[in-house]
Amino acid sequence: MFRTVLVALSVLTATVPALAEIQPFPEGFRIETVQTKGPALHVRIGGTGPAVILLHGYGETGDMWAPVAADLARDHTVIVPDLRGMGLSSRPEGGYDKKTQAQDVADLLASLRIERADLVTHDIGNMVGYAFAAQYPQTVTRFVIMDAPLPGIGPWDQIVRAQPLWHFSFQGPDAERLVAGRERIYLDRLWNEFSADPKNFDDASRDHYARLYAQPGAMHAGFNQFAAFTQDASDNKALAAKGKLTMPVLAIGGEQSFGPTMAVVMREVATNVTELVIPKSGHWLMEEQPAATVAALRAFLDKAP
Repeated sequence: MFRTVLVALSVLTATVPALAEIQPFPEGFRIETVQTKGPALHVRIGGTGPAVILLHGYGETGDMWAPVAADLARDHTVIVPDLRGMGLSSRPEGGYDKKTQAQDVADLLASLRIERADLVTHDIGNMVGYAFAAQYPQTVTRFVIMDAPLPGIGPWDQIVRAQPLWHFSFQGPDAERLVAGRERIYLDRLWNEFSADPKNFDDASRDHYARLYAQPGAMHAGFNQFAAFTQDASDNKALAAKGKLTMPVLAIGGEQSFGPTMAVVMREVATNVTELVIPKSGHWLMEEQPAATVAALRAFLDKAP
């Protein structure tokens, strides 16, 4: 568990395999392929009202946000991309540093003519989200960041040396050969180890994401997210040196994962941080405690910025 570690430390259009049933996005959502200056992003869009963009993390895709979309679409325009190289977005060879992926997000919003949006992120999405908020602070109204560190910020150097986070360094051609055809085994390790109770990450979701990550080039692109961490750390330090974020930030940690350390990290780079710990949850908040997580997001986004 992340929490254990931290306490101890104080272009894709090919046919996709049939996927297991997971919670669908609400009726009325549409799917678009948005061509950015880099990748073609697979995007789900629905609802009406102020914009909110949801960025997923590793081991999942934008599909993880379906319960949030069902709630927020009542009074928000909800935008849910798959990140560069992940899910059904295209897989360029490079550009997996999070500063470049922040440009993907900026291009997406510009293509939709959206000038202001709330930002909600998890895992790798946190890293893309911070790079976006730091480069485009005028665009981000509020920022919700959930359960993963930021390269180069706060206790990062201790975190990357922690044995339970072995997968941060598991990458390259040999790693790809080892995992090929065994994607479910590899991902099960992450889903199990970082859950408060692995049973809460159900088999339908596991099958769904494992099949997406088994697509040609998907694991290569996924591993490139981790390979970019050294560059991300350098970029984040440079962004932080320019000043802290001033928009309201909600830093959410799972009780048995990052917990209050999320707020510790964010106070290094933001001035207005609210701390929240979701009880009985590990890292996979949307699978383990969806109702509590959605309620927390709704309460924060309903506040005036």
